Parts: sequence; structure tokens; C-alpha cells
Amino acid sequence: MERLRLRSLLFDDLAGDFFNPATGDGSWLDALAVVLKQQLTVDDVRILVVDADGGGDGDNEGGGLAACGIGSIEQRLPGPHLLNGRIGQVIGVVTDPAHRRRGYGRAVMRGLLYRDLGFTDHPDLT
Repeated sequence: MERLRLRSLLFDDLAGDFFNPATGDGSWLDALAVVLKQQLTVDDVRILVVDADGGGDGDNEGGGLAACGIGSIEQRLPGPHLLNGRIGQVIGVVTDPAHRRRGYGRAVMRGLLYRDLGFTDHPDLT
């Protein structure tokens, strides 16, 4: 599955002791496949992809995926600046090295940050 390949690229590109050395048995990919499949049907999660060939569903033989990103909305406790307690989070936007510097990551970010997903400007940011 192309989404798994891109997600593993994200960790390959990260440095530091937290991500290296990676588990050698690849069991995390099996766990990731299960969770991604579940998340595809959840209303508060968006998984956006950019096809490498410009068409299709990304899992075809036409070149796979060029980029992928995940966004989620989580329920937290309400506060004075967050009356409904819902926060948005972008998780791991990644672009295949062969398709970088073409604006795909930026396009995925734009897609994940739509206001209709519940994002608003924080009142303290100026």
C-alpha cells in the first residue's frame, strides 16, 4: 500500500535517537496498516494524497503516490480560548523524494487546513 510506503519515508528522513535505530522486524508497519485502514472511515480524520501520475486513486500501477498527509480533529477539554475543546492537528505530511519541490506538500497542507474541518485562528496569535 502506497500510504504505508510514504509514511515509512517520513521516519527514514527523520534523524535522532527517538527514531533510530528503527525496529528491525517491521512489525510497526503491520500495526500502521491496521490503524490507517480504520482511520479511512473516521469523520474526524482526513488522509489526503497526491498521485504521482496525476490521476487515479494512488494505489494503481501508474506510479503510486507523490505525497500524503494526515489531519485529525481531537476532542479535548474546553477552555476560555477553546470553547468546544476541539483541536486540529496535522500529522506527518511527506513527499516522495522523486517528487519534491513541486508544491505537493503545500497542496496537502492547504487541503488539511480548511476551516470546515474546525480550524480557527488562535486569539493570541498576532
